[in-house]
Amino acid sequence: LGVMGASQGGLLAAGAFVENPDLFNAVSAQVPLTDMLRYTRLSAGASWIAEYGDPADPEHHAALAAYSPYQRLQAGVRYPATLVTTSSSDDRVHPGHARKFTARLGELGQPVLLYQSDAGGHSGQGGDMRQLAAEVARVTVFLYQQLMDAA
Repeated sequence: LGVMGASQGGLLAAGAFVENPDLFNAVSAQVPLTDMLRYTRLSAGASWIAEYGDPADPEHHAALAAYSPYQRLQAGVRYPATLVTTSSSDDRVHPGHARKFTARLGELGQPVLLYQSDAGGHSGQGGDMRQLAAEVARVTVFLYQQLMDAA
């Protein structure tokens, strides 16, 4: 089983595999939110407080910590192969989320790849259909290799 998602869906994909790593063989988290305890400090993050809650509020902090993928990563757990993608100029989800999450997985000795595009915009493509096609191909090939070639 594989899971993929982008932006808020990237949060969902990352959260799902951190919660139940044994259910997945591959994960693709594209421009994901991963640090829900510090999201308000990066890019447009503070504008999402009404949606996610405020990590500075103790009640909200506890709820956010309960599912924040970055904080929930732990040593001694086998996580599935993961591809994390981001854009260096994303104006919504700061690339620091992807970088930090990837670095932590690497520190834990987990199979993880990071692809960071220089293309602009939150989609990472800046409207260029060739770049969009390349992103779709990159994720598709990764998932295919992890889910089909391994079988």
